[in-house]
Amino acid sequence: MCYDLLMSKRKASAQQKGGGGMIVGRRRFAAISAVEGIKLTPEMERRAADFAREGLKPEERIRAIVAAHRKG
Repeated sequence: MCYDLLMSKRKASAQQKGGGGMIVGRRRFAAISAVEGIKLTPEMERRAADFAREGLKPEERIRAIVAAHRKG
């Protein structure tokens, strides 16, 4: 399969899912972050594992993260 055809199929697939963005898994995100010198704390890793286990939607994950870092 030629490269252009393959890429056009991927773009069409991404657009069908909405947003046209790319979803990066936890391991790949960790590898990319390591290049940037960013490392998750054990607490952050636990929280991410909990989110995955509970099947939280992105909006629910955001609310939980904000609540964990809210002062007061």
